[in-house]
Order: sequence, then C-alpha cells, then structure tokens
Amino acid sequence: MANLISTDRVTLIAGTQVLLDDVSLGVLDGERIGVLGRNGGGKTSLLRVLMGTREVDSGRVLRPAGVTAGMLAQADVLDPDATVRQVVLGDLAEHEWAGDPRVREILTGLLGDLGASALGGLDSQVGAKSGGELRRLALAALLVRDPDLLVLDEPTNHLDVEGVAWLAAYLSGRRPRPGSGLVFVTHDRWFLDAVATRTWEVGDGRVHSYDGGYAAYVLARAERARVAAVTEERRTNLLRKELAWLQRGAPARTSKPRFRIDAAEALVADEPPPRDTVELVRFATTRLGKDVLDLLDATVRLGDRVLLDDVTWRIGPGDRFGIVGVNGAGKSTLLRALMGQVPLESGTLRTGKTVRLACLSQDLRELEAVAGRKVIDAITEVRSFTVLGGKEISASQLATRLGFTGGRQQSRVGDLSGGERRRLQFLRLLMDEPNVLLLDEPTNDLDIDTLTSMEDVLDGWAGTLIVVSHDRYLLERMTDRQVALLGDGALRDLPGGVDQYLELRRARAAGAAQTGAAARAGSRGADAAGGGRAPVPDTPPRGHTPAELREARKTIARVEKSLARLGEREARVHQDMVAQATDPGAMTRLSAELAEIHAERETLELEWLEAAELVD
Repeated sequence: MANLISTDRVTLIAGTQVLLDDVSLGVLDGERIGVLGRNGGGKTSLLRVLMGTREVDSGRVLRPAGVTAGMLAQADVLDPDATVRQVVLGDLAEHEWAGDPRVREILTGLLGDLGASALGGLDSQVGAKSGGELRRLALAALLVRDPDLLVLDEPTNHLDVEGVAWLAAYLSGRRPRPGSGLVFVTHDRWFLDAVATRTWEVGDGRVHSYDGGYAAYVLARAERARVAAVTEERRTNLLRKELAWLQRGAPARTSKPRFRIDAAEALVADEPPPRDTVELVRFATTRLGKDVLDLLDATVRLGDRVLLDDVTWRIGPGDRFGIVGVNGAGKSTLLRALMGQVPLESGTLRTGKTVRLACLSQDLRELEAVAGRKVIDAITEVRSFTVLGGKEISASQLATRLGFTGGRQQSRVGDLSGGERRRLQFLRLLMDEPNVLLLDEPTNDLDIDTLTSMEDVLDGWAGTLIVVSHDRYLLERMTDRQVALLGDGALRDLPGGVDQYLELRRARAAGAAQTGAAARAGSRGADAAGGGRAPVPDTPPRGHTPAELREARKTIARVEKSLARLGEREARVHQDMVAQATDPGAMTRLSAELAEIHAERETLELEWLEAAELVD
C-alpha cells in the first residue's frame, strides 16, 4: 500500500513539554486512524505536523508529490460575508454538483434539505449561522473537496446523534477510495469504533499504535498494563532484595563486590516517576426522598416555537435518563425547565423537599466567577476538607488525585485547558454533594481517560442522573433509559435506546419525502384538471388483535432474556481476550466468536424493535 504521509524521528517541544519525542509513523492508503490521548498531550499538534502547519524541532515529515491534504480544525473560521454556496461548493457550477451523487449525499447528510432547512438555503450568509451550523458547513466544504488525506480534529463536535451516525457511515463506507486516507482526533468512543481501522494513542512524547478501534484499543492497553504490572512487580521484588542485601551492616558492606552495589543503585535510579493521572473520587450524596422531580402538563414556548407541548415526566430517586434529539429541539431547555430556570407557559414543576440539584452546563459558566483565582482556591471555595473512604483529605490532596499536581494547583483557572476546566467544574459540583445531577453534553473537551473515570464515579453514585449527550457510548454506558425530543414538542420514551431513535428519525424523513412527493403529484394533477383539488387517500393503519399483542409482548420478554445472556457471554469473551492476548490462535478464535455474538445481537435487536412497534 502507498504511503500518503510519514514522519521520520520527529521531535516537537512546546515550552518545557516534549509533545513528540523521536516519533516515526505513517498513514497508508486506505487507513482510517483515530487519535486518542489526554488533554494537552499533543494530539492536535500531531495533526498540524502532518499538515505542515507546525514546524518540528528535529526530524522530518515526508509528503509524496501529488498527495492532497485537507484539515478540519477545532475552530471553524469562515468568511461571515460569504454565502453557504460559496463556502461549501466553491466554484462548482450547479450542473456539476447537482449531477454528482457524492456531493448531493454530503449536502443532504450534513445540511439537510437546503431549500427549507434552518440554514436558510444556499444563498444565505454564513455570518448569521450558529456554532453548530458553522461546524457542519466547514465539514461539508472539506468533504466536497475530497482531498486524498483527510485530517479531522474533533469532527463530531456540535453534531447530533443522527449527524454522527451519518458521518461514521460516510467515512467508513462511502468515502474510501484508492489513494485516500483518514486521520481524526475524537473523544467519541462509538464514532471511533465505527470508523477507525487503527488507533494512535498520543502521550508522554510517544505514539502507540493499535489495530482496530476503541474496543481493540482497550483490550490492547489492558494487556500492556498487565505486562507492565508484572514487570514492575518483578523489578520491585529485586529492588527489595538488593536494598536489604546492601543494608546488612557496615562491616559487611565493605567486602561486597562493586558490581552488586552498582546494580542496586541502578535499580533505585530506574524507579519510574509517578504519572500525572486523573482519579475522580466517590462522594456521598444527601438522601433522596420518594419525590424528586415531576414535570406535569408542561408547555414551554421560545418565541414562536413550542419546545415542550403538554409534557408530563416523572423522575424518581435513582432514575438514570439519557436525552437525545436534534439540535434545537429543546434538550438544554428541558434541563433548565427542570431546574426552574425557564418559565412554564402552562403546567407545573414539583421538586422534592430533599432534592439538592447540580447542573454541569455546556459553556462552563460556573467558572467565570473564579477565572482569576488559583485552582486550589477554586476548590476550597466549595469545601476545604472532605471524607473519602472513611478518611479526611484536604483540597490539595484531592486536587493532586485529579491530576492538578505540583505547581498546577497554583495556576489560574482562566489559564487551564478546556479539559482541565471541565474536570474542575465536575469536581466542584460533586464536592457540594448533590443528589440530583444534570449533565449537559458532559463529553465536551474531556479526554477518554477522564470520561471513563467520570463514568466509574457515577456507576457508584446513589443519586438521580439526567444526561443530555450526542455520545452514544456514554448514553448507553451511564443511563438505564433514554427519551427523545423529536422537534414536535413531545417527549418520546425509547425502549430500544439510541437505535430506536435513529429508526424513528429515518421513518420521519421517509414519511416527509413521501408526503412531499404526493403533494407535488397532486399539484400537477390539479393543474392538469384545470385547478381542481384531488383528494389524497388516507388509509388508516390496521389495528392489532389481542392475540398479536400478547405474542409481541412474549417476544419482547424472550428477546430481552436472550440479550442479557448474550451480554454475559460477550463479557466472558472479552475477559478471555485479555487473558490470552499473546496467543494468536486463541485471539483468532475469540475474535470470530465475538463477531458471531455481534451478529446475533443485531438480529435480536431487530426482532425486539419489530415487536415493540406492535406494542407501542
């Protein structure tokens, strides 16, 4: 396979931090590489090195002649006076892009029906667009250009669940062509698993490469950690014996061979420094009563739009809900309504007497008041000491466990990276010991290590949790039930989870297309008949007999039991893969078994959805 780009012993230094240390890597024709790493670890810098927009301190970047490259940066800088047509389609004539199925698919997938979309059509100005719309415009423009090497920095930011699913399908199934490659940074684990054929982990100046997406990366990293733990245990035992041998008294030490003393000193010198790891901790929560939050017959209007129309939603103690929906459907507004920050046009909000509510907002507003203060002061403002695991620890000790080590505790909050501010915001909320937690897009700016730590904390959290997110992996991992806002003012329960939501969206899109086609056909028929209006037949759906409904409920119960057993079987296979990671034959057999499990799950889920549609 041809090499699209490569680095040869590249070193990159930013201030006192070595971002890349003697790194050699390459992107081959056909590869789709996902890039992971801690915030500030050098992921974006690596992308800029590949694009040639950042000079390296040593080494070289090799770019074959004729290979084109394009990059989507985190910040979308577009000419505010340009139109959507100029930004996305450039100099393409209308017959060129309209006759190209690939371009039409991009416009439909990212921008919708431009003639009637919220983007205002092809001739609307860019300056009037929101941040999410600008993101989709920049991404669409790059995909229309279709460079050989596509470099994307957080491409799923501001995309809804449906947009993320479309982009994953396009990049993995329809975009690949001879001579093309993809490198992308993401914290969206579902997207990473759906798209990547290889994963790079950037950290400590190194780039570790793994075959496959997120699941393969987790397994490989677990094996690497196991090997490192065994090696460290062996080294520690040897160190303990050597130090004991050296300390058997002054008279004996003088007769010991010099090489034994040198060996022991080398062991001491080889002691690895402690890593700057993130360890989110578990906090107590104030006990919840049986009444938590009840939204009764609530209607919320924003201007001329009705975001919630006569919605009733009862949330009990320990409930874990995920909220999905298209951008602008009112997800954040629903959270604010639950907090009492948005007035209800009609209806009632009832809040339990014991509720202590906290919200992690998207824009980090809570930290504006402490932007000029030090990290340690921002923590002690909430609480100076807390009890964890039966022991009292100080705010400084807690900050160290959260990765704010040494002088980083003395840094100004305003100087922290986005991921560090997000982590600090989450810590301050938990230290106040709420028992109802609302998370509005919690994955923004967080690296995967911090996300998994956050999920681990919330796994053992006793309160009520409501999460708005476009991250399918996080929703399915952290919540027990999902609900959807489909833009019609209703709140729809999703027994089938995110997959059911996507199916509903596809059905609505297909229905809208059929309605539009029928309306156009009726209009043409009316014109031909001299302006008469022909009625459109409307056949009501056939009802279902009680026997059919009973059979559907039995099917749902049977499939749910089968899915539970399948989940247990998959967990055992993953454990076996970790234990036998060094045995190629075993890994081949286990990988085949895992593929069978995934295929069986997909069949069962489709059967469940068909039965659920009858019962619904």
